[in-house]
Amino acid sequence: MKENKFVELVYNGVEENAEYEKIINLVIDKCFSVEKLEKLNLYISITLTTPEEIRKINNEFRNIDKETDVLSFPMFEKNELDEMVQAGKNEIPETIGDVIVSIERVQEQAKEYGHGFERELAYMVVHGFYHLMGYDHIVEEDKVVMRAKEENVLNKLNIIR
Repeated sequence: MKENKFVELVYNGVEENAEYEKIINLVIDKCFSVEKLEKLNLYISITLTTPEEIRKINNEFRNIDKETDVLSFPMFEKNELDEMVQAGKNEIPETIGDVIVSIERVQEQAKEYGHGFERELAYMVVHGFYHLMGYDHIVEEDKVVMRAKEENVLNKLNIIR
C-alpha cells in the first residue's frame, strides 16, 4: 500500500487490510481536496479497532460506558482550521485529530442499512473527518450542513448507497 501523507493509520486489535487502506486513503484524499487542506502540513490519525476497545476509549475519554461505531477527537477549533486554510499554510506537521472506527460495527451497519462494506467504512471516515473539522449533528440545522458535506465527498467518489 502506498504511503498517504494525509493519513496515519493504526490497527488496534484488527488485522491490517489493504482494502481498508485503499478506501480510507481515497476518502481522506478527497476530503482534503474538497476542504482545501492538501497544501497544508496537516494529517489525520485513523485507528481501526474492535468494539471492546472503542468502548474502553469512549468510557475513558467521554465517560460513556458503551460501544459506538466511530469516535472523533479534534485537535483544533473550527475557526482555527478556517484560519489555516485562509492563510494557506501552517508551520509544522500537525494532526487535525484522531478518528477511531469499530470495524465490526462497520460490517454490522453495512448489513443493517443494506449497502456494502465500502460505503459504510467510507461514511464512517468522512463522518469522523467532518467532526474533526468542527461540524456536528446535535441540532438539526447543523446536521443538515454536516450531512451535505459528507454526501458531497461520497458522491464525488461515486460511493453511493
